[in-house]
Amino acid sequence: MKSERPIVEALQRFVAKKPQSLHVPGHKNGLLSTLPKELEQALTYDVTELSGLDDFHHPEEAIAEAQELLKATYGADASFFLVNGSTVGNLAMIYAACGRGDTVLVQRNAHKSVFHAIELVGAKPVYLAPEWDETTCTATSVRLSTLEEALQRFKNVKAVVLTYPTYYGMVSQELEAQIALCHTRNIPVLVDEAHGAHFTASKAFPPSALDLGADVVVQSAHKTLPAMTMASFLHVKSSLISVQKINRYLRMLQSSSPSYLLLASLDDARRYVSTYLELDAHFLLEKRSQWIEALRAIKELEVIEVDDPLKILLRFPGYTGFQLKEALEDNNLYVELADKYQVLVILPLIKRGETYPFAEARIRIKDGVNALAKKQGETIQKSNNQFEMTTVDIPYYTFEELEQLDKEWVPYMRAVGRVAASMLIPYPPGIPLFLPGEKITVAKLSQLEELLAIGATFQGQHKLVEKCIYVIKQ
Repeated sequence: MKSERPIVEALQRFVAKKPQSLHVPGHKNGLLSTLPKELEQALTYDVTELSGLDDFHHPEEAIAEAQELLKATYGADASFFLVNGSTVGNLAMIYAACGRGDTVLVQRNAHKSVFHAIELVGAKPVYLAPEWDETTCTATSVRLSTLEEALQRFKNVKAVVLTYPTYYGMVSQELEAQIALCHTRNIPVLVDEAHGAHFTASKAFPPSALDLGADVVVQSAHKTLPAMTMASFLHVKSSLISVQKINRYLRMLQSSSPSYLLLASLDDARRYVSTYLELDAHFLLEKRSQWIEALRAIKELEVIEVDDPLKILLRFPGYTGFQLKEALEDNNLYVELADKYQVLVILPLIKRGETYPFAEARIRIKDGVNALAKKQGETIQKSNNQFEMTTVDIPYYTFEELEQLDKEWVPYMRAVGRVAASMLIPYPPGIPLFLPGEKITVAKLSQLEELLAIGATFQGQHKLVEKCIYVIKQ
């Protein structure tokens, strides 16, 4: 009988033997752990690559079988489990597509891991400006005309890197045409589809970039499928990108001590999405519709629907998203992220017969909104597009040149016209406001001031407490 979850079942068979550990990890099947009991119980399955459990970097048994099932589920030429998050998938696909000095077209509102990958490879990025969506107040996708302009200006492009969907659940209606355009020039299209692992589950969701012709697609299974944090997929469907090359870089970049808890979680999530039916999607959408109707009955609360049915934006006019997030957390309800205008909610991919406490969530949201209404609001003005820039742009210095230049800390109010020396990243969503080698504009400094004023959190090399940022020395 064929396994439904090969890795999960191999682990169950192994644990049933009551094995004694004289191997790593050092907690010895949980025996030496002082974790809370609920966590300690999982350590029985936290084993290493032992007989009967296959070899992650040279799979021939359960892991190989599970990845074959993954490939079939998504219709890929080859699919891989990732235990180092989508970050390692983004690194591997960019390493496989280009090398030092190569030109890469990249969507400017990509995740920081994409820019890190380009820097590590030593490629030369050309930034493509995304469109601004007035309804969601977010940067969305690159226009086909922008891509066409870039391909006309730069003749030896080695790869195009796009994000689909955006963190906020918006998708491009031109992606298939963009991919086709690139393929006429034998240019591979690499897609960070971190938030779209569920797209293949139903026609109710947007199509996956893989189905639209993308060469390599990376998905965070843990974002919308029932997988553990860091658990991700990578799919290849291409005549332009070598599966062997992708595999080689994954062997280099992924841990040599993979977590079997993550692998089992990926195996389980793959089975979950592969058995998702259109009737399940109908059930989910009905529950979602009822919940949205109930939320819209809350006085002042605004509900904004986006392209991905699993994503919803909530706003309370007169208050920032950060204020709303804090009010909800006071009622023990935690959303995905907040920005100047709103909070982002991610719904569960439930099936028929499964339950989720939507009514309880609605009560907590109402209580949070009522409590917030008694507090001082803030004057919120529509700000300019954070990514206002020439539609096709290149950094002032390459990453290689930046390594050789002297840097200094300066008050950010005196940084207009200077060149950024490091990333400055509002997190979440992890899209850099400043990139190394970019000129710092008045618009971007205004955006920085706004984000600081409303309590945004930043990653990257900075001294924002001292109101300083890192720039190239003049």
